[in-house]
Amino acid sequence: MASAREVLITGGAGFVGANLAARLLAEGNTNVAVFDNLSRRGTEHNLSWLRTLPAAKNLRYIHGDVRNAQQVSDASRYADEVYHLAAQVAVTTSIADPKVDFDINAQGTFNVLEAARRHGRQPMVFFTSTNKVYGSLDTVPVVKGNTRYVAEAAGFAGVTEAAPLDFHSPYGCSKGAADQYVRDYARIYDLPTVVLRMSCIAGQRQFGNEDQGWVAHFVYSVLSGRKITVYGDGLQVRDVLHVNDLMDAFLAARSNISAASGQVYNVGGGMERSTSIFELLQRIEQRTGKKARLAASPVRPGDQPLYVSSITKIRQDVGWAPTRSLDDILDSIEAFYSANRALIAQRAGVTAESGESGEVPVRVSATAELAGGAR
Repeated sequence: MASAREVLITGGAGFVGANLAARLLAEGNTNVAVFDNLSRRGTEHNLSWLRTLPAAKNLRYIHGDVRNAQQVSDASRYADEVYHLAAQVAVTTSIADPKVDFDINAQGTFNVLEAARRHGRQPMVFFTSTNKVYGSLDTVPVVKGNTRYVAEAAGFAGVTEAAPLDFHSPYGCSKGAADQYVRDYARIYDLPTVVLRMSCIAGQRQFGNEDQGWVAHFVYSVLSGRKITVYGDGLQVRDVLHVNDLMDAFLAARSNISAASGQVYNVGGGMERSTSIFELLQRIEQRTGKKARLAASPVRPGDQPLYVSSITKIRQDVGWAPTRSLDDILDSIEAFYSANRALIAQRAGVTAESGESGEVPVRVSATAELAGGAR
């Protein structure tokens, strides 16, 4: 038998990381090191879950922080594959503390790249970037429809990788800088790197909040009667991708690394899985039979009125395309909620049933000042 592949996942106890670790462990003949400082809500629960899996004997947990170059170097010394998922993920947090945001996202990514380069093993390095590198997308003019913003240009099929970069917010700057470093290490040092500029990823094992994981946050809030703060007019559009489809994208890029190396790919659900905030809330209400409790707030700086990924390039290069629908995504989130209801409620700071906060419920309507916060 060939020697086992050695895999390092930074942020491996997070939402995407835990799903990826489980998928890689299930492949067999793979040793997976989860590198995480467990600072994010739900990570310790995800780590406990990973330790229950049949292949958990091949799992190793490393308590570490990507800001510590020595820890990163030690963890990646024998890695054949590095999935760099550790990040500061909220625009709001980046505005409140831009240095921490920079240290984690930009410096942390540099530490990962330097470790991969200096060890001389030329591991594959996969980096999860963001659609926020495109800024507010002024190049995609929109008009208001009844339930969503619509691109002014006929035949709009999504934002391509050729769209101008426009790092709006400290978060956009830190992730954008990291994005470009990862890309350039393939060109300058011949390191096989791949950048995935992700749209909204959702599914099981997501402990969502309004700053990150907004689809899960909406589902959990409606089911538990908690209020949802909506930023802007609620017509903002995003494409949503099932986390299992994202796992397929990672593995497709890995299997076709000769074509994918040095490339940047937009990864999302595409037009078929696009939804506005208003439309998603309506869908959740219809599925659950519960009304959303809403409060309005001004639109956030740099919020894109419409972002949908063009996935043509990744489909052509590595043969990947999403297969799971929006309803499949909501099914996964609702099932995870049902199995972990008390835990999710506890981490939201309320009981599963109450959602008591003294606000008056707001009925969803096409003209309500709804949503935003879409990541």
